[in-house]
Amino acid sequence: MFSFLKKSASDTSADTRTDSPPETTAAPSWRERLFKGLARTRAQWGGKLKAIFSRGKVDDELLEALEALLLTSDCGIEATQHLLDELKKAARRDKLDTPEAIQKALADALLAILQPLEQALDVSGHKPFVIMIAGVNGAGKTTSIGKLAKYYQNQGKSVLLAAGDTFRAAAREQLETWGERNNVTVIAQDNGDPAAVVFDAISAARARGIDIVLADTAGRLPTQLHLMEEIAKVRRVIKKIEPDGPHETLLVLDANIGQNALQQVRAFDKAIQVSGLILTKLDGTARGGVVAAIARQCPKPVRFIGVGEKIDDLRPFSARDFVDALFE
Repeated sequence: MFSFLKKSASDTSADTRTDSPPETTAAPSWRERLFKGLARTRAQWGGKLKAIFSRGKVDDELLEALEALLLTSDCGIEATQHLLDELKKAARRDKLDTPEAIQKALADALLAILQPLEQALDVSGHKPFVIMIAGVNGAGKTTSIGKLAKYYQNQGKSVLLAAGDTFRAAAREQLETWGERNNVTVIAQDNGDPAAVVFDAISAARARGIDIVLADTAGRLPTQLHLMEEIAKVRRVIKKIEPDGPHETLLVLDANIGQNALQQVRAFDKAIQVSGLILTKLDGTARGGVVAAIARQCPKPVRFIGVGEKIDDLRPFSARDFVDALFE
């Protein structure tokens, strides 16, 4: 992970020169940060999978142990059963008889489940491209907006933020802090109506030639029906000023909540037609299998995943990298 600049062998004599370059450390790649971020889930799987697969054959005992592990990792019943069925098929077809072959077959089956979720978000079709962002309090919604702003700035896009969360105390201030950090304009109102804030933000983006509008909304639980109606109103107002908008509706999910994530996807989808997901805090859970549950039970593209607190720790989802980080 780290590389150092060293003096050559001819320079190893005891000299006192001070013009040698200082030691430098290479910044870890995204793949390395992903592997580190998924360390808890990998630790949950690693030793147990090794013990399970040590039998070297796919029999009832192995399948029962594997089923228990997948369920406790939040893969969900449907994804677990599918993975077990695929493993049994591979065992019959390929005559799996080593732990390595069995693990590879399971990894391949998981990859096949997750790959349909890997769909990059194309923001080139509209200007401004309006992204509406929803989620419950504590999911990391506002932080994800700040990280998204930086991500798109790094791609050469101009960004404007709409402080549409007028419900939570200090939400606007938190978003403004991210705006200052990224040198991005934040449109806000004192005690304003969320829909009006977003309307003003889109109008300002049009006038200034901004590429992307990231619209924050108040965090709410799916059971808070009056608040869910409010967020639906925000969507309707966006469509009044931008008939094709919002061009993307992202739901931010905390990976720690496990199977509750499925309920949130369904409830928010009913209210605002979710078109993509941001999965946060994967570094804080040992149960990253929830991605497989989403894939089988309420599939939505996973646009981005977060595996850390740094501003560049939110990146597009790669199914291959995710699976590799779980098994290697």
